[in-house]
Amino acid sequence: MSRRPPRGEYIETDTGNKVARKATLVGTQNIMLGGKTVIQPEVMIRGDLARSAPASGGAPANNTAVAIGRYCFLSRGCCLRPPGRMYKGGFTYMPLRIGDHVFVGPTSVIQAASIGSHVHIGTGVVIGEFAIIKDYVRILDGSVVPPNMVIPSFSVVAGKPARVIDEVPEGGHEKFELRELYKTVGNNPQPAPA
Repeated sequence: MSRRPPRGEYIETDTGNKVARKATLVGTQNIMLGGKTVIQPEVMIRGDLARSAPASGGAPANNTAVAIGRYCFLSRGCCLRPPGRMYKGGFTYMPLRIGDHVFVGPTSVIQAASIGSHVHIGTGVVIGEFAIIKDYVRILDGSVVPPNMVIPSFSVVAGKPARVIDEVPEGGHEKFELRELYKTVGNNPQPAPA
């Protein structure tokens, strides 16, 4: 009989991140996780698409391709990849920055330049290259955010192409907290509060 404990579905890091064994993280040296982030199975994070242009001034280049904040939740089948463009005569990738308490729904594809904190992205959403999403934004299921779009704080966005259809109601900020959702996932999950 084996003395090793059974392998769980998730790998838990020292900083509390829960990464599914069936998630695909490519170029892990270029992916930064802030802590207490959940990455579900079938998630793809493309850290290999890092900036290739050398930094000027002789300083070492910062090659972080994807930076994810605390208490983020990446649902099954979503894909995060940094946006790319022509820069100084060559094609290069720019970093993708994600704030704290960001929920990314199943099968969503994210290529934004930055996503603020307390953002909820629905199921099957496509976020185009270099889009900027500010804090406290809700993007409804099936939306397609065009490249380079800037979504202001406290907005509700929907459509193909996406547009602002409403604003987050006053006092509706608690719905963006993901601490309780974090506790329901992992090798020793706790039941969701009633």
